[in-house]
Amino acid sequence: MKESFAGDLGFEFVTFKNETLEIYHRRKFATRFTGTKAVKLQSQLETVSFAKQQQLMARLTGNYKRGSERVAKTHGRNCR
Repeated sequence: MKESFAGDLGFEFVTFKNETLEIYHRRKFATRFTGTKAVKLQSQLETVSFAKQQQLMARLTGNYKRGSERVAKTHGRNCR
C-alpha cells in the first residue's frame, strides 16, 4: 500500500532517456511532454518539494480544483 503524504494529490511522473516526461494521475496516464519542454519540466520537478510537485503536475494536466465546486453543485442549472 502506498504511503499517504501531506499534499499528495495522486500524481506521479516518469522520465525517459529520449527526453520524454509522462505524468500519471492515480496510476492512469494523464499527459506526455517531449523535447526541451520535458527537460525543463523535469528540472523544475526535481528542485521543488513533494507538495509543490503535486501542485505543478495538477496545473500541467489541468486537473486541479478551482474553488467553485461547492457553489457549482448547488447552482440552479445543476439542480434539476
